Amino acid sequence: MEFKDYYKILGVSKKADVKDIKTAYRKLARKYHPDLNPSEGVGEKFKEIAEAYEVLKDAGRRAKFDEILEYGDQSSQGFQPPPGWQQNQHAYQGDPNADAHFSDFFNSIFNGGFDQSHFHGQAQQHHSRGQDVETELAMSLQETLHQQIKTVHFQLPVSEGGKTHHIKKQLNIKIPQGVINGERIRLKGQGKPGYGGGEPGDLYLHIRVNSHPLFDVKKHDLVLTLPLAPWEAALGTKVTVPTLDGKVTLTIAANTQSGTKLRVKGKGLKRKDKLGDLFVVINVIIPPVSNDKATQLWQELAKNSAFDPRVSWGEYL
Repeated sequence: MEFKDYYKILGVSKKADVKDIKTAYRKLARKYHPDLNPSEGVGEKFKEIAEAYEVLKDAGRRAKFDEILEYGDQSSQGFQPPPGWQQNQHAYQGDPNADAHFSDFFNSIFNGGFDQSHFHGQAQQHHSRGQDVETELAMSLQETLHQQIKTVHFQLPVSEGGKTHHIKKQLNIKIPQGVINGERIRLKGQGKPGYGGGEPGDLYLHIRVNSHPLFDVKKHDLVLTLPLAPWEAALGTKVTVPTLDGKVTLTIAANTQSGTKLRVKGKGLKRKDKLGDLFVVINVIIPPVSNDKATQLWQELAKNSAFDPRVSWGEYL
């Protein structure tokens, strides 16, 4: 049978701790989850990643796998465990049905079903917690300003008759105000059902806040670039600008320079106990010269103005 190097599959070292293993798994699971990646073959890749995580997150399974790495035969002829290894090991107390979707390599090492030292006429059933499930929820910047009720669709792996299939589920979930991009929300007990009366796993919701065509995000603040015509910047004006929850009117002072930053207090993002601001950055746009009259006006301005934009260069010229 084919040998599986679970450390290489997750891209972690043999000295990685549980936190590093979990982080690597979540990153790969998001990349190769069939619901998020329609590419051909991602289903098998996702199963391989899940199998590696099932082994390395469990101290007992990981210890047995480390022993196989040290003493097992991993030649090109196919994997062979060390002589007498299976006879010297108690079978892993797992759920045969839950493990049925894993590889032959996994099942040959871990899936013995019951520990024979506890077998007295009738097998003692093992109780195990269900698998956690992860999915993604996309939101707009506007939606983060207030608490939302969102309907989340996801697939749940279920084991029946020795086989694993997926059922479609949906939940109406309360999303708190102020969530940020990349935040994870845990929904206890909404993952895969447990085995033998064990508690179900959890559902982890990954928040993805979509980018906005006008606003950039700087922590809890928003940044908006405001285009101005040269005469608006020179003479001053009033401009209506958008925010995430309405419009505001800004007064632009005469002789406003490009790059000037104006602050609109309280019009940023709401981050739990903190309210951000909106920063408006002025960008003076030079219009194209489209006719003779416009050219004449620019020429008159150049003739009558004593303004030198490079006066600060002084001694260097």
